Amino acid sequence: MSKYWWCQILGWGACAFLYFFVAVSMDKMEWWMPPYMLATALLGIAITHGFRAIIVKYKWIEKPFESVAIYFFFGSVVCATIDSFILSGFYYAMNHSHFEVDFYDNWLRTFLQQTTFITLWAVIYFLWHYVEESRNSQLNQLRLETTVRTLELKTIKSQLNPHFIFNALNSIRALVDENPRRARTAITELSNILRNSMQADKAETVSLENELSIVKDYLALENIRFEERLKVQYDIDPETLELPVPPLMLQTLVENAIKHGISREVNGGLILIGSHVHDMCHEITIRNTGQIVEKQQNGGGFGLASTRQRLGILFGKRASFDIKNIDYATVEAKVLMPLL
Repeated sequence: MSKYWWCQILGWGACAFLYFFVAVSMDKMEWWMPPYMLATALLGIAITHGFRAIIVKYKWIEKPFESVAIYFFFGSVVCATIDSFILSGFYYAMNHSHFEVDFYDNWLRTFLQQTTFITLWAVIYFLWHYVEESRNSQLNQLRLETTVRTLELKTIKSQLNPHFIFNALNSIRALVDENPRRARTAITELSNILRNSMQADKAETVSLENELSIVKDYLALENIRFEERLKVQYDIDPETLELPVPPLMLQTLVENAIKHGISREVNGGLILIGSHVHDMCHEITIRNTGQIVEKQQNGGGFGLASTRQRLGILFGKRASFDIKNIDYATVEAKVLMPLL
């Protein structure tokens, strides 16, 4: 049996019990009252079920609130009028009273009572469906947002890996003729990076320790190309190694530091990678030799844009990303993520 029928039976059963309780408490119980109370419950179920059929057929719930209020009010009055005439006739037949006096007096009293009950039924029915529709709408919106976020993450990841592979292959190509042995070493490093990145691509977040493993392989590959021009230092708090980070985010920022910083310096430079916890936030910093132009600082380039996108998708406004010149020779990229 559906929830609707359970509510109908229990609701109108409670109405009949109310009549019974009042009659017993006032010591006015008579032989005809139990059948009358049963008739009240059964008739209430039948009439309101017919009322519901009209509501469903003409889709009153979907109409503007003002129209719904008017339809429900007049519907309740019509139903109460029909209900009260039938019950008054039943009362008259059971009591054999004088029609001119008792029927109309009883009808008016019954009409007021049934109008109250049916109006209450209509309000509960409307509120029930309004809450259900609102909840379903919110659930559908959440499902839609989840789907969109999942698709965005997959799209960003699918764009990120080809972007990285393209830059890595360019590094290897530069070594093929100059030093085949080092080129073979570079291919080995690239295979390690691709294997790790494919594993990372299966999750929305990975541990910082896993991410650092990819970064170290990447820097080992780039070190073959830059040799003494590339220097790397780490300032990693061991307690942050297990914290979650978006996959390939750190590698993207390090790649950006080399592409727009180290590679443009004649003498190369230094990359300093830091990870600490401050004010309930995981702070990751990448400092590198170089300077950035205003276009880069405002979010130019795929790597920086993808970093902002992924942080926004995963953490919302609780996370932030900023890149700026901290002095005349150093750039700092800083990521803040809330501790989960």
